[in-house]
Amino acid sequence: MNIPNELLHHIDGKDVPSVDGATFGVADPVTNTEYGRVAAGGPADIDLAVAAARRAFTDGPWPRLSLRERAKVLVRIADAIEARAERLAELETFDTGLPVTQARGQAHRAAENFRYFADVIVAQHEEAYLVGDKQVNYAIRQPAGVAGLITPWNTPFMLETWKLAPSLAAGCTVVLKPAEWSPLSASLLPGIMAEAGVPDGVFNLVHGIGESAGAALVAHPDVPRLSFTGESGTGQIIMRTAAEHLKEVSMELGGKSPCVVFADADFDRAVDAAVFGVFSLNGERCTASSRVLVQREIYDSFVDALAARAAAVRVGLPSDPATEVGALIHPEHHARVMEYVETGKREARLVAGGGRPAGLDEGNFLSPTVFADVPVDARVFQEEIFGPVVCVTPFDTEEEAVALANATKYGLAGYVWTSDLQRGHRVARAVQSGMVWVNSHNVRDLRTPFGGIKASGVGREGGAHSIDFYSDLRAVHVAVGDLKPPRFGAAR
Repeated sequence: MNIPNELLHHIDGKDVPSVDGATFGVADPVTNTEYGRVAAGGPADIDLAVAAARRAFTDGPWPRLSLRERAKVLVRIADAIEARAERLAELETFDTGLPVTQARGQAHRAAENFRYFADVIVAQHEEAYLVGDKQVNYAIRQPAGVAGLITPWNTPFMLETWKLAPSLAAGCTVVLKPAEWSPLSASLLPGIMAEAGVPDGVFNLVHGIGESAGAALVAHPDVPRLSFTGESGTGQIIMRTAAEHLKEVSMELGGKSPCVVFADADFDRAVDAAVFGVFSLNGERCTASSRVLVQREIYDSFVDALAARAAAVRVGLPSDPATEVGALIHPEHHARVMEYVETGKREARLVAGGGRPAGLDEGNFLSPTVFADVPVDARVFQEEIFGPVVCVTPFDTEEEAVALANATKYGLAGYVWTSDLQRGHRVARAVQSGMVWVNSHNVRDLRTPFGGIKASGVGREGGAHSIDFYSDLRAVHVAVGDLKPPRFGAAR
């Protein structure tokens, strides 16, 4: 496999090293062997990238293209992504440990992000208001300026495009700071943008550590929009820093999402959804259904079924199409997840997994792990683990189920399984989360709002909400009749 051993920044249409020449090493999660060096960006590199993006915004054609012309470029970006789908999946799997079959799905979703927002901007319209017969009020939408995009290490390419597509569609220019643990697939973006005809300076890429490159991007006064996906503690730091310049932020943060299973649910489908919801993407997903709450009448049977299915999940090399759970992203993250597993063994009953899979003696592997009888005050119930680990807790009544579902600081996603649709609607309204699925696993239309409440985020993206975030809406009021202003002081 052809893996680049050097990754540079991309600023104003050119691949460039860091101003100070600094680099950092990056390793693959199967062997933890360093495969290359990455330019380590700092404030000076962010300054150059923001300056290039600012010039492209104020002097270049991108914000002034017609919506149709901009949409054509977005479609060409989608075409270029699809043409590289196998290469993207190969790089993503190598860099993140994500099973290759799931990585292929992420490549398809990445292309769809651009196709979708191409459609959105061509179809968008603003409102006009007739004020009697004297005035017309109407709204205009203009791109906000330079957008700073900070993306996470899980499913990195798809989440990069999730932010790039609407920001570019809105007419913004961008500076992207990918996650330092998974920078590889982002290295394809400069070629994709150039092939699609994106002007120099519109798309800029700065690698680096969050505390340096990321912090500089957040603090930069010429970046009026900041979109971040990551953990909640970092989100708090970003909000404090962004407040100095009153910049708008959109943040999708951590999650500890409940999957509520009532006794009348379709048992087999609920098991399927619970297993997929927490073990797909190696459990490294913000919307993972990592707390399964089961009504007591079926609790023991559900725990047994969940444990049996977890034990049967195929853990293996990420490049093997048969693999369902691959390697966790990084030794530090693997150690963190394992610390939670050891904590869980003291707090609850381990019924599956809990250690390294047989035959995988190297790399960041963990068997899918199930804890039963997990109390509400347990750390594994309350804290985001971000790995293939699930907690199962019984409940008796609908009221208790809702209370358990809401008993953490997070509020990103929720899942409800019941054959009583009236109850499904009630519980969906009562669960404190930005998104709820009823009798469904995590299938989301790009038109719907995405985001969390409580410690799970600020703002909404998706569909028109994304365009709103990357735009400034302005009102224009035009007199069309004999609208005379009051004449203060005219009597003197």
